[in-house]
Amino acid sequence: MPKHFVYKTTGTCSTEIHFDLDGERVKNIRFVKGCDGNLKAVSILAEGLTVDQIEEKCKDIKCEHRSTSCADQLAIAVRNAAAGLGQLL
Repeated sequence: MPKHFVYKTTGTCSTEIHFDLDGERVKNIRFVKGCDGNLKAVSILAEGLTVDQIEEKCKDIKCEHRSTSCADQLAIAVRNAAAGLGQLL
């Protein structure tokens, strides 16, 4: 049974990331606020990937002058959820 998580982002235009964790697979990714088109693409491209795959592809990506990005925040969110540190709804 998938578990639903909400992650409060920091340092990005998006404010939250909603997603389901079904074992190691991440599904139903949705960003709140931020660059709508880009974040829809990130959500579609990451759909069904494992936590490790998302971390491998998205971790440490920077956005402009920021030290993070929405993709980096997604990597952090799914790793935290997999480790039992996410906010479960």
